[in-house]
Amino acid sequence: MAVLRWLREDRLAAELSVEFAGTMILVLFGCGSVAQVLAGGLGGHDSIAWAWGFGVTFGVYVAGRISGGHLNPAVSVAFAMFSGFEWRKVLPYSLAQTLGAFIGALLVRWNYGSMLHAVDPRHTVKTQIVFSTLPGNGTLPVDVRNAFLDQIIGTAILLFLILAVTDVLNVAPRANLTALIVGLIVVAIGMAWGSAAGYAINPARDFGPRVASFFTGYGGAFVDQTGYPYFWVPIVAPVIGGVIGAGAYRLAVSRYLPIDQREPGRVDQTSG
Repeated sequence: MAVLRWLREDRLAAELSVEFAGTMILVLFGCGSVAQVLAGGLGGHDSIAWAWGFGVTFGVYVAGRISGGHLNPAVSVAFAMFSGFEWRKVLPYSLAQTLGAFIGALLVRWNYGSMLHAVDPRHTVKTQIVFSTLPGNGTLPVDVRNAFLDQIIGTAILLFLILAVTDVLNVAPRANLTALIVGLIVVAIGMAWGSAAGYAINPARDFGPRVASFFTGYGGAFVDQTGYPYFWVPIVAPVIGGVIGAGAYRLAVSRYLPIDQREPGRVDQTSG
């Protein structure tokens, strides 16, 4: 009871709690869909893309009212740089998001453990991609530089569009549809930018499950199919890409929006 009272009274603690929960939901649907395809033979790339998108949507609905539903350190960093989010919250948010992703991945590993073992008893890259990304999804001829660039571009697209659909001075979604639209953005990125590096576009979504898989039998979780220590790429590149994408939106779009002509009923918020 004391913990629950502390969460209610401490605003940051509440925000971290929902970021943890929302990111866990994201991973439960995302990693769960990949496990179902690889271990169960049900679905394919499109079902994976849709599941990641729905995971984002549901995660944002879980966390959005309290924290804004970042679910992604790249989003938190970009918002701190361009949207007034407090820098002091970036690290705590990132840790909560990563922990949520870690726990979500553990649940997926627990549920699909016997099936994953049946199709890949040595726990190789064949099923490692259930939890974390690899260049060319572990099979295609993609080098680390290409994968790094892919993650920058994919996350730049993500943040550019997130700022576009959340900017009330632009044509923002009505009612509470923003979470659904953001989920559709992730679906589209998965369908168009999924082959070169698995579209992590989220350091927490990749690193948390990567650590979870390492502690549950995937000894090569931190390296790619060539043995290169790849784990840092889906951490660093999305942060860079997110800053580029958010900055590009501010430079190319938001400074031209007619602040004095916003529609009646919209929330009073500056575009920056």
